Amino acid sequence: MGRARKDGDPMGLAGTRLSFKHNAFYYRHRDGRWERMGTDVRAAKERAAIYNSPADNYGTTAYWLDQFLVDCQQRVSIKDLAPRTLSDYTKDSEPLKVFFGSMLPEHIEPHHVQAYLDAGSAAERGVRANREKACLSSCLSWLIRTNKCTGLKINPCMQKSGTRENSEKKRDRYVTHQEYQEVYALAWPQVRVLMELTYRTLQRPESDIIYWTPKVLARDPHTGNRIITFEQGKTGTRLKIAMTEGLEKLINRAVGTNPHMDQPLVHTRAGTGYTYGGINSMLGKAIRTANEIRATKNIPPMASFGFRDLKGKGATDMWLAGTPIEQIQLLCGHSDKATTERYIKARWRATAQPNETAVMTV
Repeated sequence: MGRARKDGDPMGLAGTRLSFKHNAFYYRHRDGRWERMGTDVRAAKERAAIYNSPADNYGTTAYWLDQFLVDCQQRVSIKDLAPRTLSDYTKDSEPLKVFFGSMLPEHIEPHHVQAYLDAGSAAERGVRANREKACLSSCLSWLIRTNKCTGLKINPCMQKSGTRENSEKKRDRYVTHQEYQEVYALAWPQVRVLMELTYRTLQRPESDIIYWTPKVLARDPHTGNRIITFEQGKTGTRLKIAMTEGLEKLINRAVGTNPHMDQPLVHTRAGTGYTYGGINSMLGKAIRTANEIRATKNIPPMASFGFRDLKGKGATDMWLAGTPIEQIQLLCGHSDKATTERYIKARWRATAQPNETAVMTV
């Protein structure tokens, strides 16, 4: 039986391996290291619970995936990692724990990783399996870099290990003006708002726009003009988008006459935000209705599309209208112009013209 604490344990630290000293909480690791856990007792206990590994999985891949996420949380707090990346890693770690969880990281070999990718492909989730493998690779690289798992020397997820990812089809759906107008006319008002905001701002609907509240509206400190300002969830890039007359009307309709600062611009009748999957399915319903109408007129159906395709449409339409690629790059938040060029060209298939140069004949 453990020795009773002299102070009577008023903060309930017994069994947590936590100690309070120097006005902060410290955790004593199994190897004797002390780690500062901050000043919040609840946060310290939550992290200690992970370290203590109540599932008795200390040293397994499942254990280290949890530790990797803790490290990612710390990186997010100091703005060294985008919150969206942490969210993706958190989601991707769950199926990884099922497959690799009981294995020690140093026992994972390339053929295990390939088996995971192949199983994902067989289950028609090949692209998702690729993303999850990337999460595992990041975790293993972190273990090697920090020497937390001394038996792990080589990352079995790396391409040079011989693993081959599942093939991915490039996203090249271009939504025509006619298709956009047909679907827009049949969509619910909030679907229309998200369609327009995605098309006009070229931002990610699933990780940025659906989380926008009136707090993104501000005035440029230099010009005094109204702007939309926010930090991209995936890249952490801080953007400022000019508020045109059309955008202002659109946002005013979304906000309503009695705005709530914490209410998403795109919200349900109850004032809550949509999940991306939920509002995307509403867009899909509008597309199906449009195709039913087309069928009555013997018009071929349109291929399905998502809100992300409207981001690509907006960028492509700007390019076709003669907007300099640098302006489109700035709006998209791409760090490299080549990324913007590939993004546009993937969605535009212009018809090549034959060579009509006159040839001199002798």
